[in-house]
Amino acid sequence: MPQFELQFIDLVMVALYILVIVGIGFYFSRQQKSTDDYFLAGRSLTWGLIGFSLYASNMSTSSLVGMAGEAYSTGIAVFNYEWMAVVVLIIFALFFLPFYLRSQIFTMPEFLERRFDERSRYYFSVVTVTGNILIDTAGALYAGALVIQLIYPEFPMWQSVVILAVLSGLYTIAGGLKAVVYTDAIQAVLLLMASVAVSWIAWEQVGSWQAVKDVTPPEMLSLIRPATDDVLPWPGLLTGVFLLGFYFWGTNQFMVQRTLGAKDLDHGRWGALFAGLLKVPVIFIMVLPGTFARVLYSPDTYQALAARPDMVFPTMLFDLLPIGVRGLVLAALVAAIMSSVDSTLNSASTLVTMDFIKKLRPDASNKTLVVTGRVTTFVFMMLAAAWAPLILNFPSLWQYLQNVLAYLSPPVVACFVMGLFWPRANRHSAFAGLIVGHAAAIGMAVMQYGFGLFTIQFLYIPAILVSISAVTIYLVSVMGEEPDPEKVAEYTWTPATFREEIAHVNGLPWYQNFFVQSAVLLGLIAVVIAMFW
Repeated sequence: MPQFELQFIDLVMVALYILVIVGIGFYFSRQQKSTDDYFLAGRSLTWGLIGFSLYASNMSTSSLVGMAGEAYSTGIAVFNYEWMAVVVLIIFALFFLPFYLRSQIFTMPEFLERRFDERSRYYFSVVTVTGNILIDTAGALYAGALVIQLIYPEFPMWQSVVILAVLSGLYTIAGGLKAVVYTDAIQAVLLLMASVAVSWIAWEQVGSWQAVKDVTPPEMLSLIRPATDDVLPWPGLLTGVFLLGFYFWGTNQFMVQRTLGAKDLDHGRWGALFAGLLKVPVIFIMVLPGTFARVLYSPDTYQALAARPDMVFPTMLFDLLPIGVRGLVLAALVAAIMSSVDSTLNSASTLVTMDFIKKLRPDASNKTLVVTGRVTTFVFMMLAAAWAPLILNFPSLWQYLQNVLAYLSPPVVACFVMGLFWPRANRHSAFAGLIVGHAAAIGMAVMQYGFGLFTIQFLYIPAILVSISAVTIYLVSVMGEEPDPEKVAEYTWTPATFREEIAHVNGLPWYQNFFVQSAVLLGLIAVVIAMFW
């Protein structure tokens, strides 16, 4: 096993990186004159910045650590979450993003208020803030603390988490979304370089694909698993992975906020597809290294890794990389931590400021709202730091992230989908669908984990809860009032909307055509799936 020690040059590279990123945040703090500037970067973001920011915010340290660990212990099927994200991004950009941008909203809960009423807005805002703190921010801080504990094992996890939270929160508090997006672009490049370095060196150590196959059960090298599989049965791709992906990419403020800051619809769409393109090579640079580790560190020999697979990527980092390069990769890990934490903190503060403070105090000045956003960011930063050490109670980081989402997200998905595609859905039905869906989620979680009354693969849970919420929305709608057709028309999709989209893209060069770009992306995904079927 490697010696987890840093040399002086490694520490210098990490320190320089942190200084640069925090400096960028404070530079942009001088440009924050309005809520549009602070929370949505002045609605001026171009496709490259959007794509890099989406990628960096999603592919955080929790993803690096979580995916490599899952590949080591259960196989490469974890990549299904990545290619399905590409499909979800295409659907999101085609059907949902035009309505989000047209309505000039700041937050996703605000869209629910426009389509339904303020009850749904407030409820969803609380749910989103809770998820951002307990899932996204806490998960990223936990993954970063694992790396610090390798270097300084005597350092308590909670202290590591607090340090990381403060570093990430500094420039987010100062610079808002513009600081987040520009630093994310830098972090995305570093993250890609670091992942390629670890993957390439690990592959050279392994020597051949046959060496991997010799120590890895065949089912662990397949993306499509049998329906009886305990980890990721193939029906779960539709009942779970797709639905969880839609929540994450299509309704979660944490991710959607970047596209809300787009300068126009085309740049928002191109940015979403660019993020999808960056996710295609993830299987080679983030997932397969975990499988390569089975050759380098046999689970039978290295019991510590078998018991705690989240340590696989940090172990490879210290074992394989030379001095100096190790510092670069550590800087990338710090980048990944920051890119995820800054995004969740900024989105959570946006939700509280615009969904609650702005509503309670409509006459509040822009300066007051920006200050409120900064204070909220600080409070949420500390709450996430307090929660992160509790993730140790779960078998792995990836299981923690996906299990919590499986119960939290389905009612929201049902509400957005039926709201956009069914004009008859009324304001009472949306609120009822959210309440009943989450009540059912709590009931199922208590029965399964509290009393052990049944056991169900967690990827089947989202479909059950979406169905419960959708049926509730339907029944309450048909038994109640019909919404105002003129109001609903602004926030519901029709075939005429689709014809307008086709007319618009037909006027663009082929390489800017959203449908051509989407077809190319789907073709790339089909090739990858065929390679690892």
